[in-house]
Amino acid sequence: MTTTPQKFYGLDNLRAFAIIMVILFHYPRWFPHPAWFPDIVKFGWTGVDLFFVLSGFLIASQLFAQIIKDGSFSMKEFYIKRFFRIIPIYYFVLALYFIFPVLSGDQLLPPLWKFLTFTHNLAFTDFETHRAFGVVWSLCVEEHFYLVLPITLLLLLKIDNLKNTYLLLIFLFLAGFLIRMYCWYEIYIPQSNGLENRALWIETIYYPTYCRLDGLLVGVSIAGLYNYLPSLFSRLSKYANGFIAVGLLILTIAYFLFINGIGFGRSIFSFPMVSIGFGCMVLGAIMPTSFLYQWKSKALTKIAELSYALYLIHMGVILLTQKLLFDFGIAKDSNLTFISSMIFCVTISLILHYSIEKPFMKMRNRFLK
Repeated sequence: MTTTPQKFYGLDNLRAFAIIMVILFHYPRWFPHPAWFPDIVKFGWTGVDLFFVLSGFLIASQLFAQIIKDGSFSMKEFYIKRFFRIIPIYYFVLALYFIFPVLSGDQLLPPLWKFLTFTHNLAFTDFETHRAFGVVWSLCVEEHFYLVLPITLLLLLKIDNLKNTYLLLIFLFLAGFLIRMYCWYEIYIPQSNGLENRALWIETIYYPTYCRLDGLLVGVSIAGLYNYLPSLFSRLSKYANGFIAVGLLILTIAYFLFINGIGFGRSIFSFPMVSIGFGCMVLGAIMPTSFLYQWKSKALTKIAELSYALYLIHMGVILLTQKLLFDFGIAKDSNLTFISSMIFCVTISLILHYSIEKPFMKMRNRFLK
Protein backbone atom coordinates (compact mmCIF):
# COMPACT_ATOMS: atom_id res chain seq x y z
CA MET A 1 0.00 0.00 0.00
CA THR A 2 1.16 3.54 -0.82
CA THR A 3 0.18 6.46 1.35
CA THR A 4 0.48 10.12 0.60
CA PRO A 5 3.41 11.70 2.50
CA GLN A 6 2.83 14.59 4.84
CA LYS A 7 4.96 16.86 2.68
CA PHE A 8 5.74 16.80 -1.03
CA TYR A 9 8.37 19.50 -1.45
CA GLY A 10 8.32 18.90 -5.19
CA LEU A 11 4.62 19.80 -5.31
CA ASP A 12 5.25 22.85 -3.12
CA ASN A 13 7.79 24.00 -5.68
CA LEU A 14 5.30 23.52 -8.51
CA ARG A 15 2.52 25.26 -6.57
CA ALA A 16 4.81 28.24 -6.02
CA PHE A 17 5.67 28.34 -9.72
CA ALA A 18 1.95 28.18 -10.55
CA ILE A 19 0.98 31.26 -8.52
CA ILE A 20 4.00 33.20 -9.80
CA MET A 21 2.97 32.35 -13.37
CA VAL A 22 -0.61 33.50 -12.78
CA ILE A 23 0.39 36.82 -11.19
CA LEU A 24 2.99 37.58 -13.86
CA PHE A 25 0.37 36.79 -16.51
CA HIS A 26 -2.26 39.07 -14.97
CA TYR A 27 0.04 42.01 -14.29
CA PRO A 28 0.81 43.05 -17.89
CA ARG A 29 -2.56 41.85 -19.15
CA TRP A 30 -4.74 44.00 -16.88
CA PHE A 31 -2.42 46.72 -15.54
CA PRO A 32 0.13 49.25 -16.81
CA HIS A 33 3.52 47.55 -16.65
CA PRO A 34 7.24 48.06 -17.37
CA ALA A 35 8.18 47.70 -21.02
CA TRP A 36 10.68 44.94 -20.27
CA PHE A 37 8.00 42.32 -19.46
CA PRO A 38 8.87 39.34 -21.72
CA ASP A 39 6.38 37.69 -24.07
CA ILE A 40 6.74 34.40 -22.21
CA VAL A 41 4.54 35.71 -19.36
CA LYS A 42 1.64 35.48 -21.84
CA PHE A 43 1.84 31.73 -21.23
CA GLY A 44 1.22 32.32 -17.53
CA TRP A 45 -2.45 31.48 -18.03
CA THR A 46 -1.34 27.86 -17.83
CA GLY A 47 -0.51 28.33 -14.15
CA VAL A 48 -4.18 27.66 -13.43
CA ASP A 49 -3.93 24.34 -15.29
CA LEU A 50 -0.98 23.41 -13.07
CA PHE A 51 -3.17 24.18 -10.05
CA PHE A 52 -5.83 21.86 -11.49
CA VAL A 53 -3.37 18.97 -11.92
CA LEU A 54 -2.04 19.50 -8.39
CA SER A 55 -5.55 19.58 -6.91
CA GLY A 56 -6.62 16.50 -8.83
CA PHE A 57 -3.64 14.55 -7.54
CA LEU A 58 -3.74 15.70 -3.93
CA ILE A 59 -7.50 15.38 -3.38
CA ALA A 60 -7.80 12.04 -5.17
CA SER A 61 -4.72 10.72 -3.35
CA GLN A 62 -6.27 11.50 0.02
CA LEU A 63 -9.45 9.66 -0.91
CA PHE A 64 -7.66 6.70 -2.53
CA ALA A 65 -5.37 6.27 0.48
CA GLN A 66 -8.36 6.19 2.82
CA ILE A 67 -10.20 3.69 0.59
CA ILE A 68 -7.14 1.41 0.56
CA LYS A 69 -6.86 1.63 4.33
CA ASP A 70 -10.52 1.45 5.39
CA GLY A 71 -12.44 0.29 2.33
CA SER A 72 -14.26 3.62 2.06
CA PHE A 73 -14.00 7.21 3.25
CA SER A 74 -16.01 9.72 5.24
CA MET A 75 -17.92 12.26 3.14
CA LYS A 76 -18.46 14.33 6.28
CA GLU A 77 -14.74 14.50 7.00
CA PHE A 78 -13.94 15.30 3.37
CA TYR A 79 -16.34 18.24 3.17
CA ILE A 80 -15.36 19.58 6.60
CA LYS A 81 -11.74 19.68 5.41
CA ARG A 82 -12.69 21.41 2.16
CA PHE A 83 -15.00 23.90 3.90
CA PHE A 84 -12.44 25.14 6.40
CA ARG A 85 -9.69 25.24 3.76
CA ILE A 86 -11.63 27.12 1.08
CA ILE A 87 -14.58 29.08 2.44
CA PRO A 88 -13.43 31.38 5.31
CA ILE A 89 -10.79 33.40 3.46
CA TYR A 90 -12.81 33.29 0.25
CA TYR A 91 -15.90 34.80 1.89
CA PHE A 92 -13.73 37.37 3.66
CA VAL A 93 -12.12 38.60 0.43
CA LEU A 94 -15.50 38.45 -1.32
CA ALA A 95 -16.95 40.70 1.41
CA LEU A 96 -14.11 43.17 0.88
CA TYR A 97 -14.94 43.40 -2.81
CA PHE A 98 -18.60 44.16 -2.13
CA ILE A 99 -17.89 46.59 0.74
CA PHE A 100 -15.08 48.48 -1.00
CA PRO A 101 -15.91 49.02 -4.72
CA VAL A 102 -12.47 50.59 -5.23
CA LEU A 103 -11.08 47.02 -5.38
CA SER A 104 -13.01 46.48 -8.62
CA GLY A 105 -11.64 49.52 -10.43
CA ASP A 106 -13.76 50.37 -13.47
CA GLN A 107 -15.27 46.87 -13.56
CA LEU A 108 -18.57 45.71 -12.09
CA LEU A 109 -19.09 42.72 -9.82
CA PRO A 110 -21.42 39.93 -10.96
CA PRO A 111 -24.38 39.30 -8.63
CA LEU A 112 -23.46 38.04 -5.17
CA TRP A 113 -25.40 34.79 -5.60
CA LYS A 114 -23.04 33.66 -8.36
CA PHE A 115 -20.09 33.95 -5.99
CA LEU A 116 -21.91 32.27 -3.10
CA THR A 117 -23.06 29.33 -5.23
CA PHE A 118 -19.82 28.93 -7.17
CA THR A 119 -21.63 29.40 -10.49
CA HIS A 120 -19.64 32.45 -11.56
CA ASN A 121 -18.03 30.44 -14.35
CA LEU A 122 -21.34 29.02 -15.63
CA ALA A 123 -23.91 31.81 -15.39
CA PHE A 124 -22.40 34.92 -16.92
CA THR A 125 -23.74 38.44 -16.69
CA ASP A 126 -21.34 40.09 -19.13
CA PHE A 127 -17.63 39.33 -18.92
CA GLU A 128 -16.71 42.50 -20.79
CA THR A 129 -18.09 44.74 -18.04
CA HIS A 130 -18.53 42.41 -15.02
CA ARG A 131 -14.94 41.22 -14.68
CA ALA A 132 -14.25 42.19 -11.05
CA PHE A 133 -12.95 39.33 -8.87
CA GLY A 134 -12.96 37.21 -12.00
CA VAL A 135 -10.22 34.89 -10.67
CA VAL A 136 -12.98 33.05 -8.84
CA TRP A 137 -13.80 31.13 -12.04
CA SER A 138 -11.07 28.53 -11.35
CA LEU A 139 -12.20 28.18 -7.75
CA CYS A 140 -15.65 27.33 -9.12
CA VAL A 141 -14.14 24.59 -11.29
CA GLU A 142 -12.37 23.10 -8.27
CA GLU A 143 -15.49 23.30 -6.09
CA HIS A 144 -17.48 21.42 -8.72
CA PHE A 145 -14.71 18.82 -8.74
CA TYR A 146 -14.81 18.53 -4.92
CA LEU A 147 -18.56 17.98 -5.14
CA VAL A 148 -18.53 15.33 -7.87
CA LEU A 149 -15.37 13.29 -7.18
CA PRO A 150 -16.27 11.81 -3.76
CA ILE A 151 -19.84 11.08 -4.85
CA THR A 152 -18.56 9.31 -7.96
CA LEU A 153 -16.07 7.24 -5.95
CA LEU A 154 -18.75 6.21 -3.45
CA LEU A 155 -21.03 5.11 -6.29
CA LEU A 156 -18.21 3.08 -7.83
CA LEU A 157 -17.52 1.50 -4.44
CA LYS A 158 -21.21 0.70 -4.01
CA ILE A 159 -21.34 -1.21 -7.30
CA ASP A 160 -17.90 -2.71 -6.63
CA ASN A 161 -16.45 -1.21 -9.80
CA LEU A 162 -13.67 1.08 -8.54
CA LYS A 163 -11.11 -0.92 -10.55
CA ASN A 164 -12.63 0.48 -13.76
CA THR A 165 -12.24 4.11 -12.71
CA TYR A 166 -9.56 4.48 -15.36
CA LEU A 167 -12.18 3.86 -18.07
CA LEU A 168 -14.29 6.71 -16.70
CA LEU A 169 -11.23 8.99 -16.62
CA ILE A 170 -10.42 8.18 -20.26
CA PHE A 171 -14.05 8.72 -21.29
CA LEU A 172 -14.26 12.11 -19.54
CA PHE A 173 -10.90 13.22 -20.95
CA LEU A 174 -11.96 12.38 -24.52
CA ALA A 175 -15.41 13.87 -23.94
CA GLY A 176 -13.71 17.18 -23.18
CA PHE A 177 -12.59 17.42 -26.82
CA LEU A 178 -16.14 16.86 -28.05
CA ILE A 179 -17.64 19.34 -25.57
CA ARG A 180 -15.18 22.07 -26.57
CA MET A 181 -15.81 21.37 -30.26
CA TYR A 182 -19.54 21.70 -29.66
CA CYS A 183 -19.03 24.99 -27.78
CA TRP A 184 -16.78 26.25 -30.58
CA TYR A 185 -19.03 25.40 -33.52
CA GLU A 186 -22.48 25.75 -31.97
CA ILE A 187 -21.99 28.68 -29.57
CA TYR A 188 -18.81 30.66 -30.14
CA ILE A 189 -18.69 30.77 -33.97
CA PRO A 190 -22.38 31.70 -34.48
CA GLN A 191 -22.34 34.39 -31.78
CA SER A 192 -18.97 35.87 -32.78
CA ASN A 193 -19.99 36.24 -36.44
CA GLY A 194 -16.60 34.98 -37.55
CA LEU A 195 -14.69 37.69 -35.64
CA GLU A 196 -12.35 37.08 -32.71
CA ASN A 197 -14.29 37.87 -29.55
CA ARG A 198 -12.17 37.20 -26.46
CA ALA A 199 -14.92 37.95 -23.93
CA LEU A 200 -17.29 35.51 -25.63
CA TRP A 201 -14.52 32.89 -25.93
CA ILE A 202 -13.75 33.15 -22.21
CA GLU A 203 -17.44 32.79 -21.35
CA THR A 204 -18.13 29.83 -23.62
CA ILE A 205 -14.85 27.85 -23.69
CA TYR A 206 -12.20 29.09 -21.25
CA TYR A 207 -14.22 29.35 -18.01
CA PRO A 208 -16.92 26.61 -17.93
CA THR A 209 -16.15 23.58 -15.80
CA TYR A 210 -17.25 21.13 -18.50
CA CYS A 211 -14.50 22.52 -20.78
CA ARG A 212 -11.75 22.56 -18.15
CA LEU A 213 -11.66 19.12 -16.51
CA ASP A 214 -8.45 18.03 -18.28
CA GLY A 215 -5.99 19.02 -15.56
CA LEU A 216 -8.09 17.58 -12.75
CA LEU A 217 -8.50 14.27 -14.62
CA VAL A 218 -4.75 14.06 -15.25
CA GLY A 219 -4.15 14.67 -11.54
CA VAL A 220 -6.62 11.93 -10.53
CA SER A 221 -4.90 9.53 -12.95
CA ILE A 222 -1.52 10.20 -11.35
CA ALA A 223 -3.08 9.62 -7.92
CA GLY A 224 -4.41 6.27 -9.15
CA LEU A 225 -0.97 5.23 -10.36
CA TYR A 226 0.69 6.39 -7.16
CA ASN A 227 -1.75 4.69 -4.78
CA TYR A 228 -2.89 1.56 -6.64
CA LEU A 229 0.15 0.60 -8.71
CA PRO A 230 3.07 1.11 -6.31
CA SER A 231 5.30 -1.43 -8.04
CA LEU A 232 4.90 0.27 -11.42
CA PHE A 233 5.35 3.67 -9.79
CA SER A 234 8.57 2.45 -8.17
CA ARG A 235 9.93 1.16 -11.50
CA LEU A 236 9.07 4.42 -13.24
CA SER A 237 10.75 6.46 -10.50
CA LYS A 238 14.18 5.86 -12.02
CA TYR A 239 13.05 8.12 -14.88
CA ALA A 240 11.81 10.92 -12.59
CA ASN A 241 13.84 13.73 -14.12
CA GLY A 242 13.03 12.36 -17.55
CA PHE A 243 9.32 12.84 -16.87
CA ILE A 244 10.01 16.44 -15.86
CA ALA A 245 12.03 16.99 -19.05
CA VAL A 246 9.25 15.51 -21.20
CA GLY A 247 6.73 17.75 -19.43
CA LEU A 248 8.84 20.82 -20.16
CA LEU A 249 9.17 19.75 -23.81
CA ILE A 250 5.39 19.36 -24.18
CA LEU A 251 4.82 22.76 -22.56
CA THR A 252 7.43 24.36 -24.82
CA ILE A 253 5.66 22.99 -27.90
CA ALA A 254 2.32 24.18 -26.49
CA TYR A 255 3.81 27.63 -25.96
CA PHE A 256 4.73 28.02 -29.63
CA LEU A 257 1.48 26.48 -30.83
CA PHE A 258 -0.92 28.43 -28.65
CA ILE A 259 0.80 31.65 -27.53
CA ASN A 260 -1.19 33.87 -29.88
CA GLY A 261 -4.88 34.07 -30.64
CA ILE A 262 -7.90 32.08 -29.54
CA GLY A 263 -8.49 29.93 -32.59
CA PHE A 264 -9.76 26.41 -33.02
CA GLY A 265 -6.46 24.75 -32.06
CA ARG A 266 -6.11 26.52 -28.76
CA SER A 267 -9.78 26.07 -27.92
CA ILE A 268 -9.79 22.31 -28.48
CA PHE A 269 -6.26 21.05 -27.86
CA SER A 270 -4.34 23.49 -25.63
CA PHE A 271 -5.95 22.52 -22.31
CA PRO A 272 -5.32 18.76 -22.58
CA MET A 273 -1.83 19.29 -23.99
CA VAL A 274 -0.85 21.68 -21.21
CA SER A 275 -2.43 19.36 -18.62
CA ILE A 276 -0.43 16.37 -19.86
CA GLY A 277 2.74 18.47 -19.81
CA PHE A 278 2.15 19.55 -16.24
CA GLY A 279 1.04 16.01 -15.40
CA CYS A 280 4.47 14.72 -16.41
CA MET A 281 6.07 17.33 -14.18
CA VAL A 282 3.84 16.47 -11.22
CA LEU A 283 4.57 12.77 -11.73
CA GLY A 284 8.30 13.51 -11.68
CA ALA A 285 7.94 15.82 -8.67
CA ILE A 286 6.48 13.06 -6.46
CA MET A 287 9.30 10.64 -7.31
CA PRO A 288 12.08 10.66 -4.67
CA THR A 289 14.87 10.62 -7.27
CA SER A 290 13.81 13.85 -9.00
CA PHE A 291 15.47 17.19 -8.39
CA LEU A 292 12.07 18.79 -7.72
CA TYR A 293 11.37 16.25 -4.95
CA GLN A 294 14.78 16.83 -3.37
CA TRP A 295 14.77 20.62 -3.76
CA LYS A 296 13.68 21.97 -0.37
CA SER A 297 13.40 25.73 -0.75
CA LYS A 298 12.03 27.63 2.25
CA ALA A 299 11.08 30.56 -0.01
CA LEU A 300 9.13 28.40 -2.47
CA THR A 301 7.50 26.46 0.36
CA LYS A 302 6.29 29.73 1.90
CA ILE A 303 5.00 31.02 -1.45
CA ALA A 304 3.16 27.71 -1.92
CA GLU A 305 1.66 28.11 1.55
CA LEU A 306 0.43 31.58 0.61
CA SER A 307 -0.70 30.65 -2.89
CA TYR A 308 -4.44 30.53 -2.18
CA ALA A 309 -4.45 33.91 -0.42
CA LEU A 310 -2.24 35.37 -3.15
CA TYR A 311 -4.58 34.09 -5.83
CA LEU A 312 -7.63 35.65 -4.20
CA ILE A 313 -6.17 39.09 -3.45
CA HIS A 314 -3.51 39.87 -6.04
CA MET A 315 -5.74 41.64 -8.56
CA GLY A 316 -7.28 44.00 -5.99
CA VAL A 317 -3.97 44.67 -4.25
CA ILE A 318 -2.18 45.49 -7.51
CA LEU A 319 -4.96 47.87 -8.52
CA LEU A 320 -4.86 49.69 -5.16
CA THR A 321 -1.05 49.83 -5.11
CA GLN A 322 -0.92 51.38 -8.57
CA LYS A 323 -3.58 53.91 -7.63
CA LEU A 324 -1.87 54.84 -4.36
CA LEU A 325 1.58 55.28 -5.87
CA PHE A 326 0.17 57.19 -8.84
CA ASP A 327 -1.36 59.68 -6.39
CA PHE A 328 2.20 60.27 -5.16
CA GLY A 329 3.45 60.91 -8.68
CA ILE A 330 4.90 57.46 -9.38
CA ALA A 331 4.07 56.11 -12.84
CA LYS A 332 1.86 53.03 -12.94
CA ASP A 333 4.16 51.36 -15.47
CA SER A 334 7.33 51.93 -13.42
CA ASN A 335 9.59 49.27 -11.97
CA LEU A 336 8.99 50.72 -8.51
CA THR A 337 5.24 50.24 -8.86
CA PHE A 338 5.73 46.65 -10.02
CA ILE A 339 8.06 45.78 -7.14
CA SER A 340 5.82 47.54 -4.63
CA SER A 341 2.79 45.67 -5.95
CA MET A 342 4.52 42.33 -5.44
CA ILE A 343 5.63 43.29 -1.93
CA PHE A 344 2.12 44.39 -0.97
CA CYS A 345 0.63 41.18 -2.42
CA VAL A 346 2.91 39.03 -0.28
CA THR A 347 2.36 41.21 2.80
CA ILE A 348 -1.43 41.13 2.59
CA SER A 349 -1.34 37.40 1.91
CA LEU A 350 0.78 36.83 5.01
CA ILE A 351 -1.69 38.82 7.12
CA LEU A 352 -4.67 36.86 5.79
CA HIS A 353 -2.86 33.56 6.11
CA TYR A 354 -2.05 34.03 9.79
CA SER A 355 -5.24 35.87 10.77
CA ILE A 356 -7.78 33.74 8.86
CA GLU A 357 -6.39 30.61 7.22
CA LYS A 358 -4.33 29.34 10.16
CA PRO A 359 -7.00 29.87 12.86
CA PHE A 360 -9.67 28.18 10.75
CA MET A 361 -7.39 25.24 10.01
CA LYS A 362 -6.92 24.80 13.76
CA MET A 363 -10.69 24.99 14.18
CA ARG A 364 -11.04 22.33 11.49
CA ASN A 365 -8.74 20.00 13.39
CA ARG A 366 -10.90 20.39 16.49
CA PHE A 367 -14.00 19.51 14.43
CA LEU A 368 -12.35 16.35 13.15
CA LYS A 369 -11.26 15.05 16.57
